Amino acid sequence: MSEPKSKNIVWSESKVEAGQREQLQGNKPATLWFTGLSGSGKSTLAVATELALIERGINAFILDGDNVRHGLNSNLGFSPEDRTENIRRIGEVCKLFCDSGMIVFSAFISPYRADRDLVREKHPQGQFIEVLIDAPLEVCESRDVKGLYEKARAGEIPEFTGISAPYEAPNNPEITVNTAQHGLDECVKQVIDFLELKGIIPSA
Repeated sequence: MSEPKSKNIVWSESKVEAGQREQLQGNKPATLWFTGLSGSGKSTLAVATELALIERGINAFILDGDNVRHGLNSNLGFSPEDRTENIRRIGEVCKLFCDSGMIVFSAFISPYRADRDLVREKHPQGQFIEVLIDAPLEVCESRDVKGLYEKARAGEIPEFTGISAPYEAPNNPEITVNTAQHGLDECVKQVIDFLELKGIIPSA
């Protein structure tokens, strides 16, 4: 946990126990951290999986990369330093969602392995689930309706992950989903099956 600048603050503990929240909501809390290149399918899969959980009566919520940059992180750019701060803030928000007993999806490129590892460290064992959304660069480019890759290759977008900035794939993600080889329904099922297997959500 980073050291706060203010020294005149004291951590306040809730009197509600985690088990009470689990009993109320019917699931264990978890952060599903979707990471992958732009266009790999992070947001698409997160949206579909969130809906699948809600339809089963399980409380879930998505933190999407672009959405968060409209508000909480609107002051951040895409330099390495800003990317790190972007992920640090989102990691803190994800932890708060977990403290409330919810399942939260994070759909961010989050290109740096060290940044994702720091978010993992904020969570209790087993609560952080790293999901690698695996798709070849050429597939991601073919899905690019915004034309971001074309602009990046033309030098119009600096520090674009996969083109002019690095992407460090997870070494040992809890889940690897290949969106180039499998359809959306199958990818959703893969994530849901994992959550059931780990006892985070009840079996259907």
